[in-house]
Amino acid sequence: MFDFFSARRPSTLASQAMIATSHPLSTAAGLDILSSGGNAVDAAIAAVAVQCVVDPLMTGIGGDCFALYAPKGGKVKALNGSGRAAAAATVEALKASGLTDEIPQTSPHSVTIPGAISAWCLLHGDHGTMPLDRLFARAIHYAENGYPVTPRVAMDWAATASLVARDEHAAKIFLPGGSAPKVGQMHAQPLIGARLREIAAKGAAGFYEGETAAKMAAHLKSLGGLQTEEDFHDARDAAHWVEPISSQYAGYDVLQCPPNGQGLAALLILRILSKFDMGEGLSEADRIHIHAEATKLAYYHRDALIGDPASCPGVTETLLSDEVVDTLAARIDLTRALPPSLWDEPEHKDTIYLSVVDRDGNALSFINSIFHGFGSTRLDPQTGVLFHSRGASFRLIEGHPNAIAPKKRPMHTIIPGMVCKDGVPVMPYGVMGGQYQAAGHGQFLSGVFDLGLDLQAAMDAPRSFATGGVLQIEPAVSATARADLEARGHKLSVQTSPIGGSQAIMIDHERGLLAGGSDTRKDGMALGF
Repeated sequence: MFDFFSARRPSTLASQAMIATSHPLSTAAGLDILSSGGNAVDAAIAAVAVQCVVDPLMTGIGGDCFALYAPKGGKVKALNGSGRAAAAATVEALKASGLTDEIPQTSPHSVTIPGAISAWCLLHGDHGTMPLDRLFARAIHYAENGYPVTPRVAMDWAATASLVARDEHAAKIFLPGGSAPKVGQMHAQPLIGARLREIAAKGAAGFYEGETAAKMAAHLKSLGGLQTEEDFHDARDAAHWVEPISSQYAGYDVLQCPPNGQGLAALLILRILSKFDMGEGLSEADRIHIHAEATKLAYYHRDALIGDPASCPGVTETLLSDEVVDTLAARIDLTRALPPSLWDEPEHKDTIYLSVVDRDGNALSFINSIFHGFGSTRLDPQTGVLFHSRGASFRLIEGHPNAIAPKKRPMHTIIPGMVCKDGVPVMPYGVMGGQYQAAGHGQFLSGVFDLGLDLQAAMDAPRSFATGGVLQIEPAVSATARADLEARGHKLSVQTSPIGGSQAIMIDHERGLLAGGSDTRKDGMALGF
């Protein structure tokens, strides 16, 4: 029985349709569309458009997108909406500009051509049922008339204010009066409303062609960027459908988008965990330790091998093979932590994720991101578009699978997930938190399938993340577990802000029941009918 004195909330239950997002206004927008007869794709687009306005440090139309779509009775499809580097971008060119080891977040070279709008329009054109002007209505209203800033958004906004202040155009929009908005303060972005009106009227061409594209390219050029109008024009149809990759865990098939995303790392973590009994017999410290060691092994290989799929052929088959998985699992010593793994990727954190299931049984796992908090912090004053910083994950090492090159896509951390049973989708799910995402998939799914937790309880459980030579833990990890982990050689770092966030919807086909969870670390919720 649920403990109603726990100060937690139970999973949300419904029978026909449901949406779970990390922002209440986003969830409300999606629910409105579902209630008005729209399908999962319609609801997701309405919800993400709202979140691009009301959660601007986490996502935006100047970012990228991935999705897994499961049409009722059909095969799951993966959508790659990641942007590409400028045609003139090379390791040599960036080093000639003064860069050496990595691409800084605020550099114009961190801006790949945004892929989100291309992805939204492809998804809508293939599977949407309502017109874009209807789907964007709430987002346009909030952009033009304002919205109240929610608690978690306000906290994260304040934490990034000093960085935003360095760009005069971003500061004018996002630091009204010279500071980040407080909880409940109204904020607006009228120019984003204008962009959404253009996209509703002209589709992807409204973003990638004409005056808007010309202005965006000109602004990036004024900052020293290599992006051109032609780069934007070429990106209009850059989003495309691909085959998902998958692996089994606890009798279920877990589906991910293939590289250039890090979904492969999530599957590798799950494959390693499957070599251990992760059930209730483990102590809290045992569970955290095994997950940490699996994470370090998987991320080591991710950083070395994953990039644009054209640069890493065969990597999925190799890393998920029994030979590799058995070898890696055998390296885990239950009594001690492995030496710190290679970790030389730039840190990145900020994303939004949402799940939707409609009354017809279509399911969508959808993620949209501008990478760091407020992306590159570079905002075009004429269009209002805040550019993401996804190119910061490129390497400046010739021959590396993730080395920057013309029209190349960087390794991506944003990964939607989908769980199927006997070929039937049973749970669209996802975990936010940049680098943490692949590790988060492992923790969440182990909680659901190994411990039998309901979705909300699995999300609420204390989190840990092995990164940068330390083991990050949330304050709720017990003192006993902390002492045990330190004795095994882990260097602990107790976090002052939550690790990641998540959403999921479980589909019980036999009972005709939907159960949804939305991470309490964020402002959002799961709602249905």
